[in-house]
Amino acid sequence: MSSDRLIYLPLGGAGEIGMNAYVYGYGPKGKERLILVDIGVTFADMETSPGVDLIFPDMSWLIANKDRLEAIFITHGHEDHIGAVGHFWDRLGVPVYARAFTANLARHKMRDQGQPDQEVVTVSAWPETTKAGPFTVGFLPISHSIPESGALVIDTPAGRIIHTGDFKLDETPIVGEAFDPALWAAVSKDGVKALVCDSTNVFSRAEGRSEATVGPEIEKLILAAPQMVAATTFASNVARVKTLAEAGERAGRSICLMGRAMRRMVEAALETGVLTSFPKVVSPEEARSIPRENLMLLVTGSQGERRAATAQLARGKHNGITLKDGDTFLFSSKTIPGNEKGVIRIVNQLSEIGVDVVDDSAGHYHVSGHANRPDLERMQDIVNPQMVIPMHGEHRHLREHAKLSESKGRASVVAVNGTMLELTGNAPKVTEFVETGRTYLDGSVKIGAMDGVVRDRIRMALNGHVIVNVILDEDDEPLGEAWVELMGLPEVGSSHAPLSDVLEEDLTQFLGRAGAKTLADDDKLEENLRRIARNSAKTEIGKKPEVSVIVSRLS
Repeated sequence: MSSDRLIYLPLGGAGEIGMNAYVYGYGPKGKERLILVDIGVTFADMETSPGVDLIFPDMSWLIANKDRLEAIFITHGHEDHIGAVGHFWDRLGVPVYARAFTANLARHKMRDQGQPDQEVVTVSAWPETTKAGPFTVGFLPISHSIPESGALVIDTPAGRIIHTGDFKLDETPIVGEAFDPALWAAVSKDGVKALVCDSTNVFSRAEGRSEATVGPEIEKLILAAPQMVAATTFASNVARVKTLAEAGERAGRSICLMGRAMRRMVEAALETGVLTSFPKVVSPEEARSIPRENLMLLVTGSQGERRAATAQLARGKHNGITLKDGDTFLFSSKTIPGNEKGVIRIVNQLSEIGVDVVDDSAGHYHVSGHANRPDLERMQDIVNPQMVIPMHGEHRHLREHAKLSESKGRASVVAVNGTMLELTGNAPKVTEFVETGRTYLDGSVKIGAMDGVVRDRIRMALNGHVIVNVILDEDDEPLGEAWVELMGLPEVGSSHAPLSDVLEEDLTQFLGRAGAKTLADDDKLEENLRRIARNSAKTEIGKKPEVSVIVSRLS
């Protein structure tokens, strides 16, 4: 009997939405040959990760086992699936396989990080396959809110796996390939061991809507707008960008793309043949001289990103263009959970200018790129897998998807990040747990979520910061008084005296009564000075700040 086993290990994207990274392995226990499916990012926020630029999955386990890694396969070009490829390629060092549009984006990611873009290999859709150790992998076309999304057909000695990636069942997607149920049925007819499946919209009980339903509503809105129109959507949703641009063109408006991501996505779609045509666009410089009622802006920043074009327009001006009273701003997008505050802030800023803001609360101007519950059921009926492994969702999504699968008579399990499943038998089995977490890109440096850097930053943001300085002479005697520097703290406390004066007086009094052993021991001295500064601040302002102590000794 073979001792080889088939394993599945999510390192990101299971138990959360974002930073997807899924490992598959086949071979003897502990010696399995591996492939990685997707390597994405998620975005930081000021509450939990202030100052952080990007958040990656913790790839430590895979880096430690990189000698077993055969290849990386990327299902599509969204940041939560592709965004980390350039940041980690030098630590993994294997070929990256993707379809043409996604490969175009991946090469940009690699070049941006100084990595060799020739390591990205362009592959065609099914039935073309790629051999990677014991795996044979093909890209099966599936519709999503970005062109050339591909589910992965992963053939192994233990059976066929279908990894859906992000998907919806759209048979009229405007741009890209329509969902082809006959093709999917043909691929599945000889048996599928496991369907590893998107769970994002498992709680949405209505059938998913097609991208084709959005265009007529957008066109009506633009035709009725009296002045300039600006619209934002996900830049990667090339079909929506095209729909918006064509609606604007038919309404007699010149189209201006604003934001690097918007321009890059349209360029990539044209370069790879995903788009065969796109309305003529004008530059921001040209747009300034066009009458407002004849202009439409397509801008980045639908999720409230502070540096994107939408936020800059809401703050006043971007590339010399300003929004004015009576203009119309359309959010042709859904706000991702967690981004609500940023979006609402921008909506209010636009309202203060007098701009009429239109969102998708009525369901006219956006459709989801993910399969709703009836579509998930239809996918299971077409593929008829032996087992279903929910992925791409928070814990509640995975659990509900597992319950749905079991109600249809299929084995299922909730496997969050770090849960290694064995798929060799007739049902998924938890076989091991791997330590996982998050890696932060902080400026140009990667730091672990548990390294304390962001924790200290949050503490300083919440509590303020005091720097205590003391100087001691050659005999370990204080030279002058202690002095402090305050950051993020009130200048005056409850005693109505300057806070710095109060702290300096208490610290200097301590130095005057401290014993010789304490004054000679840096650790003891720092500990006492820190305690006094915190306690004095607590009395004066009601909170204990973070304290840094600098002891300088004359030698």
